[in-house]
Amino acid sequence: MMHAMMTANSGPTMRDMLNKVPQITIFFWIIKVLSTTVGETLADFLATKLGLGLVNTSYVLSGLFLIALAVQLTRKRYIPAVYWTVVVLVSVVGTLISDTLVDKLGLGLQTTSIAFSIALAIVFVLWYISEKTLSVHYIATTRRELFYWAAILFTFALGTSAGDLISEKLGAGYGVAALAFASLIALTALAYYVFKINGVLAFWIAYILTRPLGASMGDLLAQARKDGGLGLGTSVTSAVFLIVIVALVAYLTQNLKEEDLAPPSALREQLAT
Repeated sequence: MMHAMMTANSGPTMRDMLNKVPQITIFFWIIKVLSTTVGETLADFLATKLGLGLVNTSYVLSGLFLIALAVQLTRKRYIPAVYWTVVVLVSVVGTLISDTLVDKLGLGLQTTSIAFSIALAIVFVLWYISEKTLSVHYIATTRRELFYWAAILFTFALGTSAGDLISEKLGAGYGVAALAFASLIALTALAYYVFKINGVLAFWIAYILTRPLGASMGDLLAQARKDGGLGLGTSVTSAVFLIVIVALVAYLTQNLKEEDLAPPSALREQLAT
């Protein structure tokens, strides 16, 4: 059904829109990790500290996410503030989906990890059948962008469930968990730069792994010292990371170049014919 709707209503073509997503730079990965940390700490802050509860927090943040996504989909070019607002919100929503299934519906972390893996695989298969690529370097049609955001949502949910599952089995504390996930990301980078594994595969592996890395960092900073954290609290951690994200997004907005929005040279030749 999802594939049929996206095929029937593909929206503007690549001739109509510029690139809708950022280039994959060091700033991309820094903001991505910070966003995943905020996804962990902000969800805890709203549900626990403000007393909204898991269900009400899920409703509120899901509504905000859908509004932000609608704004993003109606833009015809990459706008850093809009794009990264969606990423921050989808990181929270992905966390809440996993937590709701586990804490409220009683599903095990292994079950949710498998379910989200299957869901992500289905999105990738439909995306590839439709677009013949899973590349994220140039997203300039509504159909491709819908696949893009669906994949990102499930990577956050999968990263939450799989990260919690691995962290519980490690049982060595938040710092060790963060180091373990950072090491896996480093190995992925090594495999890409040295052993030349497929770039699209390397990107999505790293993207999934940054979710549990950010969550482990958030827990390390926010949780009480008696629980193995540094005791900064979810409100302080969320506020600090959000300030850093805003500063970096402002910098990217100021330094956005026209070539970042234009199609790659090979695609420009194809569109010109």
